[in-house]
Amino acid sequence: MGRLSGAWTRPGAAGAAGPRPRDFAIAGALAGASLVEGAARTDLPWPLATTLVTLAVLCAFPWRRVRPLTCVAVMTSLTVGFAIAQRLADADPNALFTMFALLAIPYALFRWGSGRARIAGGAVIAVGLAVTGPLSRDPIADAIAGIAFLGGACLIGALRRERAASRRQRLDAVRAREREALARDLHDTVAHHLSAIVIRAQVVGEDPHDTTRVTESVGVIEREAQAVLADMRSLVRALRSPADYAPSAGLDELARLAEPGPPPVRVRIDAPEDLPAVVASTLFRIAQEGVTNARRHARAATAIDVSVQADSAAAHILVRDDGEPARPAAGDGHGLRGMSERAALLGGDVAAGPDPDGGWSLRATLPLGGESRET
Repeated sequence: MGRLSGAWTRPGAAGAAGPRPRDFAIAGALAGASLVEGAARTDLPWPLATTLVTLAVLCAFPWRRVRPLTCVAVMTSLTVGFAIAQRLADADPNALFTMFALLAIPYALFRWGSGRARIAGGAVIAVGLAVTGPLSRDPIADAIAGIAFLGGACLIGALRRERAASRRQRLDAVRAREREALARDLHDTVAHHLSAIVIRAQVVGEDPHDTTRVTESVGVIEREAQAVLADMRSLVRALRSPADYAPSAGLDELARLAEPGPPPVRVRIDAPEDLPAVVASTLFRIAQEGVTNARRHARAATAIDVSVQADSAAAHILVRDDGEPARPAAGDGHGLRGMSERAALLGGDVAAGPDPDGGWSLRATLPLGGESRET
């Protein structure tokens, strides 16, 4: 009972959008195909009525994602009613081949519909099959075909929905890990600066009349406090998860990625040493991921180049190899996806793909002193 109740109350899938221009374009194309088929086929007992029923069902097609139960009810009621009318007139129930495209409606029911819509819609489809099956000349064969097509469309929709939900969960997990890593980096930075502030404050307290030491200590305290505020401004709007302690890496660790190979890794850094710690740490993580991917996937690469540049507005990093670009599509790996999430938290972006000059490149831009993006 608990599982049934959970299935009934399950909300609809996220991302279901209302009618889009392409939905009306597809419906229009199917309507044109229906008119042509209805006029060309000679085996239809009622060609005009069959075409009109198909066009009536197509009217619901653009709303299949946002009103899947209504669309299934419209499709089932019209097709069942038309099949009954044909049978009462002693005509073989028949339909246009265009109707196969309308399997997208039961697919949409199980891809986007809520739990109650899926259960009710499944019942409507089952009733429709139970009614129309005995009306045909070969009830068993037609029932099997109906179950195969309609059931297959529903199953594909359900599987597609579960796959999308699983992917969202993986993305959420990656995003959470990157937020935790950023929080750890912020912890390290704040702890370092506050330690310096505390030490200088103690120095002032030991001899408040030594104006030279007081002036020097106050200057250090001011610089350290400004550094803390700069790092916190770059992260505070992005962090939503608790953090644990772990050491953070920066430009020094990035420079040590240089290795003789094979293939050799060459690192060039043209950036000030006082970059915000979280930016430097993210640059290192992106470079590390790029070098790792190049070593793993690049074919016949003779060198891997890492270049970091920074100006007053942003820091830029490029990881490039000259090998054959035979590797997974950009964004498919969890590592690169994690770097994209981490950069997005700082208001930046990451892009990877074949380089116009040959090889493969990973590029990223991180703003300095800008606002973090809400995600």
